[in-house]
Amino acid sequence: MNEKTILITGASSGIGRACAEFLTQKGYRVFGTTRREDLVGENHRGSGFELISMDVADRESVARAVRKIIAKAGGIDIIINNAGMGIAGSIEDTSYEEAKMQFDTNFFGCMNVINEVLPHMRKRGSGVIINIGSVAGYISIPFQAMYSSTKAALQSMTFSLRNEVAPFNIKISIVHPGDLRTNFTQNRKRSESAIPGSPYFERMERSIAVMERDEQNGGDPVCVARTIFRILKRKSPPVAVTVGFKYKFVAFLLRIVPAKLREKAVASIYA
Repeated sequence: MNEKTILITGASSGIGRACAEFLTQKGYRVFGTTRREDLVGENHRGSGFELISMDVADRESVARAVRKIIAKAGGIDIIINNAGMGIAGSIEDTSYEEAKMQFDTNFFGCMNVINEVLPHMRKRGSGVIINIGSVAGYISIPFQAMYSSTKAALQSMTFSLRNEVAPFNIKISIVHPGDLRTNFTQNRKRSESAIPGSPYFERMERSIAVMERDEQNGGDPVCVARTIFRILKRKSPPVAVTVGFKYKFVAFLLRIVPAKLREKAVASIYA
């Protein structure tokens, strides 16, 4: 195939790294981004893709990185918006600043990258943008409300964006992974007020323990990379794809089960 250039945010580990390595092997030219300056410039662990510096929450950092990729590769054909982080804690224990940090990375960071690259895609008359959502975007998880909210907002933006850019031959999809074995578990932050003495603390601890167990017993993140590769091969990409049979089944049930029953099911698992 003709070599196409992919920009993958948050590519130094986890889903982003799995996608970068897999798609490089499939013949794409991949540029991954990271906030870790010590990794910048290396051919990441011999995997063939280049890591460049980008903080998705900093618009100037995004602009510099996009200019660098276009100067090297001549353009960006595909964006995979993967960079993200998670904050655990009850809503009452979460400060405005903590909630804003969550949205700045997971939602506005995605928007920053899209808005920087879209003008180039429109001029070329083609492009693909794949946003990495989460099953948490449609299963609102207690004590992870801010993360769930960012992914729900990202899904809504994806749906709107599809219609807006369709006349320019730009394709948009969102991929919803379930629990996977990545360093997301170790990197999860907790709100500063989510401490002993909080009326939510014990229930929060039980809920987070369930999340961590499911994540560490989850699938290999390469399953997301395979899903994305299949999307890229399609002439008309799907709107949204949930990764994994179990989670596809859950997504189906959510469409037919009454809201109160869904709430009870989630509460029995997490709360």
